[in-house]
Amino acid sequence: MTFSDAVKTCFSKYLTFSGRASRAEYWYFFAFVVLATLIAGTIDRLLLAALAGDGPAVSGQPIQAIVGLVLLLPHFAAAWRRMHDTGRSGYYVLTPTLVSVAAMLVAAFGLGLADMATGTLDSLLTSATLIVLIPLLIIGLISPLLVLWWLTRPSQTGPNTYGPNPHEVTP
Repeated sequence: MTFSDAVKTCFSKYLTFSGRASRAEYWYFFAFVVLATLIAGTIDRLLLAALAGDGPAVSGQPIQAIVGLVLLLPHFAAAWRRMHDTGRSGYYVLTPTLVSVAAMLVAAFGLGLADMATGTLDSLLTSATLIVLIPLLIIGLISPLLVLWWLTRPSQTGPNTYGPNPHEVTP
């Protein structure tokens, strides 16, 4: 699969979370996402610098934000299909995000309720929060690396529960 084939395939399967995606399909599309985001960021900087002139700096990067939003779903769907190709559920792609959200919620509610100066209940809440928060942070550091490793694994040979091997299917 070539770079342009991968981009066309991922856009044609914009919201397709079933099936499998080869390594080449996913990583070529990932490279496209990175390039498109960098180009959009450069356009934003050039455009906003020209618009600002000698005045105050203009904040925000609207073009890069729009490009990121347009590419978010097809990139997510390609990663989901890539996980299927390695024989794993696509839900594993969500693991780093879910762990990060859980850690933020535990920190916000657990530590936000605690005031060490007022008494034992608050210090108990702080201790319980840290007992939950520390493992979540450790998992939050490991899970993106694990997902990245899975995304780099070779295709599972033959058909699996998610469909036929993309290398063995004739177009």
